[in-house]
Amino acid sequence: MLASFKSIFIVLLLVLMSKQFQSFAQTETETFTAKKAVYLEVGGSSGIYAINYSKIFHQKGKLKLNASAGFSMLPRRLNSKTTWLPLVPVEVSAFYGKSNHHLELGFGLTSYLASTLDFDPETLELIEKVGYDASIPLRIGYRYQKPEGGFFFRVGYTPIIDSRPRTGGNWSFYPYWAGVSFGKSF
Repeated sequence: MLASFKSIFIVLLLVLMSKQFQSFAQTETETFTAKKAVYLEVGGSSGIYAINYSKIFHQKGKLKLNASAGFSMLPRRLNSKTTWLPLVPVEVSAFYGKSNHHLELGFGLTSYLASTLDFDPETLELIEKVGYDASIPLRIGYRYQKPEGGFFFRVGYTPIIDSRPRTGGNWSFYPYWAGVSFGKSF
């Protein structure tokens, strides 16, 4: 599994480097008229998948600032029972580049409900405990988005800092994580 994340990371770096050299050939920065996007993210800041909405809230020259929020339902199996728990990724990112190709940097907060098993000493039974947890995804990646709208694509290296103190866990860091997004900007 570690080898597959390393190969994804190497491919991502090669794509980023090749696209950045192509963006230097462009001479003029275009103003984005399509500031909104709807997309599906697999992996990334959501962990598994999420449907997201994003909006560019500031642009000046080659720099654009973007905010996004999404929603997902994740299955969790405890006590031979499947429970669906909501997950909400929120992210702020800056992307830099001319025309269609951009380097993207960002961070976010992904809040979710997590369930664990707990032992009740009075009844001697296992009980399911559901609590709020959060993770902090970081992002460095490539973003393809046309200024006038249309097809939207991004790929990124997204390490995750996970906090689980409310459900009895410890802070942890997952350095090998990546995500791909496809959608439409308008």
